[in-house]
Amino acid sequence: MEDKEEQIEGRNSVIELLKSGKDINKLFVQKGNRQGSINEIIKMAKEKKVVISEVDKNKLDQMSMTNNHQGIIATVPPFEYCDVDDIISYAKEKREKPFILILDGIEDEHNLGSIIRTAECTGVHGIIIPKRRSALVNSTANKTSAGAVQYMNIARVSNLNDTIKYLKDNDIWIYGTDMDAKTFYNQEKYDTGTAIVIGSEGFGMSRLVKENCDFLIKIPMKGKISSLNASVSAGIVMYEVLNQRSN
Repeated sequence: MEDKEEQIEGRNSVIELLKSGKDINKLFVQKGNRQGSINEIIKMAKEKKVVISEVDKNKLDQMSMTNNHQGIIATVPPFEYCDVDDIISYAKEKREKPFILILDGIEDEHNLGSIIRTAECTGVHGIIIPKRRSALVNSTANKTSAGAVQYMNIARVSNLNDTIKYLKDNDIWIYGTDMDAKTFYNQEKYDTGTAIVIGSEGFGMSRLVKENCDFLIKIPMKGKISSLNASVSAGIVMYEVLNQRSN
């Protein structure tokens, strides 16, 4: 595999990749594995004239970065991050108020993938991550997202605080999730341009990002554990925005 290639692993992820119409360099399929959705994947790949290579399971095991390739790996060009303006423009094209997620310090690819999956399901127009202290969109994030990466606008920025100020200039309100906030997440209204900030599990939002938020919100906690997994927290708030905007 060339250095500039990335790979998508697992049946659902590869199916969504094929549906998205994005470029595929090559499809590696396990020899003799024709059960379940593999036949559908091969048929779709042939229709799109994708090069298919049948290889032994050992070859796929060696190639795999997720240790769960399910008999199929696609090599693709590197993930293309978008600009913040692309996210705002996408919302305008849909004639919707921008709904954006800002991830401040999410370093685990599984969490990133889970967040992307929920974001795609809840109508988020785009996700913003920093270039430093952040997981990248790789094979693990892609597989965890069940292929949702193929449909999500994701921007990488040098400075989150400059980006937050830019979003404010574009009439987007910033809501930071913080366990010390006085307001619960479901007490706010999200009917204007909205950006939700999710901090890291260990440290939360960075100090400057927290100071630059327009509102701070929290999720009620009744158990002995004081915090939720970042992807769960993000999902709860994202669905609140979706529910409010759907009513």
